[in-house]
Amino acid sequence: MTSTPWLTVLWLLPALGAIAIAALPATVDDRRRRWARGAGLAVAVATLGWSIAMTVAFRADSGARFDLTESHRWIPAIGARYELGLDGIGLVLVLLTTALIPLLLLAWRSDDDDSSVHRYIALTLAVEAMVLLSFVATDLLLFYLVFEAMLIPMYFLIGGWGELDRAVRARAAMKFLLYNLFGGLIMLAGVIGLYVLTVRASLGEDGRGTFGLTDLTAAIADGKIDVGGPAGIAICGALLFAFAVKAPVWPVHAWLPDAAVAGTPSTGVLMMAVMDKVGTFAMLRFVVELFGDTATKFAPWMSALAVVSIVYGLILAIAQTDLMRLITYTSISHFGFIVLGVFALTPQSQAGATLYMVNHGISTAALFLVAGFLVGRRGAADAPGGNRAIDGFGGVQRAAPVLSAVFLVAGLATLSLPGLAPFVSEFLVMIGSFGRYPVAAVLATVALVGSAVYILWTYQRMMGGPVTPRAEGIGDLRARERLVLFPLIAALLILGFWPRPALDAITPAVDHTLQSVSVAPPPPTPGTTSTVVPRQGGHR
Repeated sequence: MTSTPWLTVLWLLPALGAIAIAALPATVDDRRRRWARGAGLAVAVATLGWSIAMTVAFRADSGARFDLTESHRWIPAIGARYELGLDGIGLVLVLLTTALIPLLLLAWRSDDDDSSVHRYIALTLAVEAMVLLSFVATDLLLFYLVFEAMLIPMYFLIGGWGELDRAVRARAAMKFLLYNLFGGLIMLAGVIGLYVLTVRASLGEDGRGTFGLTDLTAAIADGKIDVGGPAGIAICGALLFAFAVKAPVWPVHAWLPDAAVAGTPSTGVLMMAVMDKVGTFAMLRFVVELFGDTATKFAPWMSALAVVSIVYGLILAIAQTDLMRLITYTSISHFGFIVLGVFALTPQSQAGATLYMVNHGISTAALFLVAGFLVGRRGAADAPGGNRAIDGFGGVQRAAPVLSAVFLVAGLATLSLPGLAPFVSEFLVMIGSFGRYPVAAVLATVALVGSAVYILWTYQRMMGGPVTPRAEGIGDLRARERLVLFPLIAALLILGFWPRPALDAITPAVDHTLQSVSVAPPPPTPGTTSTVVPRQGGHR
């Protein structure tokens, strides 16, 4: 246990910043609005700086399951503790989150008469705080509370700001909330069921039960808790359902397209690139690692749903006429690749899935934000469907060459062009999944080729050809917009050619995760060997 509360400070910085900024009075005074923006950006940058310092202190090769751990009594009556710990999987997602939030705050611009700037910034920081806490919480009850609590500020972000009609935003926000609350209620039943099993096994202080991940994993491995029977399968399924809704995975994805496009582009990125990662992260942390062989019973079904998500997202993206919805459906497809990697249950596939979470966050942020900057111009506002209609543009590469180039690079990243970051993670998922589920891997690969259709066709229609009257008024990227987008493009290039630092942090955590799974490894890819030795004995 570390003497410096690295992980507590990590989430408290944005949480306290959110409270302080939310307390500011509503005003249309430009000076006060700038002050609120500056304060929010300062808090986000400070959180990023703290996460970088924490990364330096983190030891991936310590041999312990978690590093920088903290543990304190929280609710003794039920054995709940305030327990935090960091592994390589959580580390890369923490860095993704803290790096994106300053860019999202910088990208967002409000109307001149908007008196609620401070509330938008406070809600964004609140989401960041809860997401960060979810990545480091090692007590299941604590994780559940922040898993649900982050829905509230996101609900207000979706419904409160955006270019769509207020009634449309309100419906999208309510749809988002109802889907995720339903998933959370199912998860709560699973959390209670697992706690009852720990009470029967007399775990925790004075036999009162426990929610601690380390204690639960050890008890399951020693056979003190049987999660292989009907009760264990039901509990595992309940948790998995909630995480699939959050991810989201087909067919519980329907809330995402409306919610992602109803708010501002920054809110859409916060949702797809940051918050939704909590769902796929939890599949690794609380399904595969905790339930082990019980989770393998769900693996074929989840892999099948992942392939459906990949193909479904591809087909719906091709059919879109709305630019922002097109990008949203590509995210559904990409989440399918992540879930396939998680449930292929091989070191390569899970390392690829974790890296995919990071790379998808970067590429989606770049593409969604540059699209947001584009549609924010008014040159195509009279087109059918408004200024988001793909057919409302044409010749943008001549009117705005830098914007067009950034759009192209971000688009090529989403189709995993070699040399850009998503290629490495997608390649790892494919080679790791092929030995376990060859049909799923082949179908996913074919769908990947098909993704070139919607990206290149969209680019051709919007950016190519002569400058149309509707595109004449489109200016190129401004200094602020370049400051937002260029770091994302740089990250796509760096991780595309040098993913080793991220993989060095991820691999030990993946090895720990797979130690609870005793399925036979698939035939090794020529020239590679598995680094995971399945655990023997126990309830398995």
